[in-house]
Amino acid sequence: MRTKILVIDDEEAVCEILKYNLEKEGYEVDCAYSAEEALDMELSDYDLFMVDIMMDKLSGFDFAKQVSNMTDTEDTPILFCSALTDEDVVVKGLNIGADDYVTKPFVIGEVLARVRAILRRSQTKKRRSAADIEAHQGNLESDVTFKGLVIDRNDKECFLDGVPVTLTRTEFDILLFFLTHRNRIYSREEIIKNVWENDVVVSDRTVDTNITRLRKKLGDYEKHLVTRQGFGYGFKDKN
Repeated sequence: MRTKILVIDDEEAVCEILKYNLEKEGYEVDCAYSAEEALDMELSDYDLFMVDIMMDKLSGFDFAKQVSNMTDTEDTPILFCSALTDEDVVVKGLNIGADDYVTKPFVIGEVLARVRAILRRSQTKKRRSAADIEAHQGNLESDVTFKGLVIDRNDKECFLDGVPVTLTRTEFDILLFFLTHRNRIYSREEIIKNVWENDVVVSDRTVDTNITRLRKKLGDYEKHLVTRQGFGYGFKDKN
């Protein structure tokens, strides 16, 4: 799919010059002769906006502010092409969020070079964002479930038949350990080793107290959290 550029300028001649030269470079180009006309277009289709500043009703600055607040276009790069050369105006344009600024009358070769540079940076940013998302998704852990009992390991939440259950950090960790190691009885020493930090001193009584509190919060599922006197605790699929 070709890179798509929208040129926004109330001077038709400028639009035609930019369109002709950009299409020679292989880009797909549309033109809008006002910011209002541009805002009625499907802006999410474009990879770059080239925008004049001084237009009739809405200025290029107005256009930039609006698209930067739209979810589909907030990351679309903007190149201002304006006859305004005052340094304060240039700085304002860049502060609004423009990626670059060229002044009229422009040298077309310079404009094309700036377009290439902006698009190159934009594509690099998109690739990095996609890689970050993929990496983040790759790091997500799947929920742990037993019938209607669900542990969300990413948000550290517990649900009982769809209803949130408030657990302490220790209760959460104990339940997570049991649900991921079902159908076996574990001694208190084994539970301590798998749930608490290595440098934390925990008594058997602490284990008993936390499991007692946890059992009270599990509703009908508490019967699966079993005690084997003299041995320890476990979570059984059938009990």
